[in-house]
Amino acid sequence: MAKEILATEMAPKAIGPYSQGVKAGGFIFFSGQIPLDPVSGEFTGGSIREQVEQVMENIAGLLHAAGLDFKNVVKSTIYLTDLADFATVNEIYGRRFPCDPPARSTVEVRSLPRGAAVEIEVIALCP
Repeated sequence: MAKEILATEMAPKAIGPYSQGVKAGGFIFFSGQIPLDPVSGEFTGGSIREQVEQVMENIAGLLHAAGLDFKNVVKSTIYLTDLADFATVNEIYGRRFPCDPPARSTVEVRSLPRGAAVEIEVIALCP
């Protein structure tokens, strides 16, 4: 089975040895997104609300570049440095999935790259 590497200017460039997305077996596995501005590559959020909004915009950019949208997402994983932020994250995340949301895991971690409070990764089905 072949794999295809996906890259776009609509989301932050990789900040390490990884791809923004990898298409394989009818799915696209997108790397986790933290609140980085796609143009400047700079960290963009003070509050958890600002950070999650940027992360979801980055994910939207990745999906759009692949010709997909949030309806194609079948699995997501949310990493939080503080589970006390869960309700805020859930509210913002939920707006992107008004019906038939994907399977999801949420994990509290000690720290994330660049001091982010949230990172979200998704797997999308390619029609």
